[in-house]
Amino acid sequence: MQVILIEDVNNLGGRNELVTVKNGYARNYLIPSKLAVEANPSNLKQQEERLKVAAKKEAAMLAELNKVIEVLKASPVSIGAKTGTSGKIFGSVTSLQIARAIRDQKGYEIDRKRISIVDEVKELGTHKAAIDFGNGNTVELDFEVVAE
Repeated sequence: MQVILIEDVNNLGGRNELVTVKNGYARNYLIPSKLAVEANPSNLKQQEERLKVAAKKEAAMLAELNKVIEVLKASPVSIGAKTGTSGKIFGSVTSLQIARAIRDQKGYEIDRKRISIVDEVKELGTHKAAIDFGNGNTVELDFEVVAE
């Protein structure tokens, strides 16, 4: 029997996937548990429409993401830090400071958990951080640490 999965099912398949299972498994477990629906023509048409809508949403999100990546790559973000006489900063620059600088200077709100600093920042100068947007979309951001 062919069914369309409504939710992800371990060892079977992912959401909106068409799978073939035994009749008893579908009728006694998948369909009553609202994990799947029978693959009849009307349900197949609904699934096709859901996939089209999801593809459009993903394309729009990817276009917006590419725009954000271009803005972030355009120029380095400047972060102020208190320094000693030798040019070393007190403490270090954190992902929270980078997220705030991006919000203030570029106008985009990025979660600090998505930002990872390549090397520990303990002195003035230009450094790199990586921002992971998910789905394999990662951008390397240059940021400049300047004395306050």
